[in-house]
Amino acid sequence: MFWLAAALLITISTLFIALPLLRGAAESDAQAHSDVDFYRAQLAALDKDVARAVITAEEAASARVEISRRLLEADKRHAQAEDAIARPARPLVAGLVVLTIAGAGFGMYLKYGAPGVQDQPLVARYQAAEDLRQNRPSQAEAVSVAPENPYQQLPEDVTLIEQLRQALQSRPDDLRGYQLLVANEARLGNFEPASQAQAQVIRILGDQATAQHYADQADLMILAANSYVSPEAEDVLRQALERDPRNGTARFYIGLMLAQIGRADVGFETWRRLLEESQPDDLWVPAIRSQIMQAAQAAGVRYELPPEGAAPLRGPDQAAIDAASEMTPEDRRAMIEGMVASLGQRLAEEGGSAQEWAQLIVGRAVLGDTDGARAVLAEAREVFADNAEALTMFDQAEAQLENAPEANQ
Repeated sequence: MFWLAAALLITISTLFIALPLLRGAAESDAQAHSDVDFYRAQLAALDKDVARAVITAEEAASARVEISRRLLEADKRHAQAEDAIARPARPLVAGLVVLTIAGAGFGMYLKYGAPGVQDQPLVARYQAAEDLRQNRPSQAEAVSVAPENPYQQLPEDVTLIEQLRQALQSRPDDLRGYQLLVANEARLGNFEPASQAQAQVIRILGDQATAQHYADQADLMILAANSYVSPEAEDVLRQALERDPRNGTARFYIGLMLAQIGRADVGFETWRRLLEESQPDDLWVPAIRSQIMQAAQAAGVRYELPPEGAAPLRGPDQAAIDAASEMTPEDRRAMIEGMVASLGQRLAEEGGSAQEWAQLIVGRAVLGDTDGARAVLAEAREVFADNAEALTMFDQAEAQLENAPEANQ
């Protein structure tokens, strides 16, 4: 069924190109023949126009020269078109076009496509991803097939690590000792033992263990498994997110896990949001930037990578929010006006993301400056004219203008 549909599409596509080549000569000949008849009729009409005193004899003579010139050109085109029809070149060219397009399309599909793979409806893909998630290799299995430790280990370092391990066997609750063990195991590339030592750190801390403690353990587990997110590592990541849903390390690895099981759509969205909220020097930013375009392509999403070093969306911090709750309405409005003005100035001088432009539109609308909001909206649509996702965001911002308050007089 697939090959039948592919053949039909190739046939339709090539016909659009081949048919003009096949009928081009005949159409050119018909046009040239029509021009010849037209100019001959004009010459015949000149004498009648002179007899009826529509034009003078001098005007008729001048017109006859020009019409005769055009007649000669039309007759020449007619002769060339007839010669083209007599030659078999156009059908040959059309045939070569058909064969080239069909051959190139077939070759590219064999190289880049998957001819042996059956159709996968969306529901089936989701189910396959869930099956893979439930049945993927364990941490131990992944570590067993991971490449050997490439880190150079000096004999004295190995000796010191072994002494620390032995000492901790008799001091199971030595928090500082296990923290040192984690750091030194990781420094030598012993990521699996380092993750086990980090588990002991979490055990000792108990309820005082933070989201980052869990994220660090998962990080070591994933490094030990050659960047593979195992079910056990996912469980640790979930514990980190339970304690802090905004933890960047955990969110990055959850996005990676989703991409690994075939849910690039959700993984891409996870990375996109994280990248927008991150500072340029956050540890996970380079990894996201190097992989997010591939994730977007796999998800079927048009995505424009923000400029390197772009700052995240800026808004009030918690201290500003707390302070605003105690302000008078006039002071609160003044604070908002200052934030909106600052954002507008930065976008005018440095540019920014589509989200920031939408934020400025809504901010002006909240202040009752609908004219200013519409001016920003028009400029934003011009700046992001080729970005469908941004234009949709601006449409949503525009909808909020309908309910915007009237500007204070």
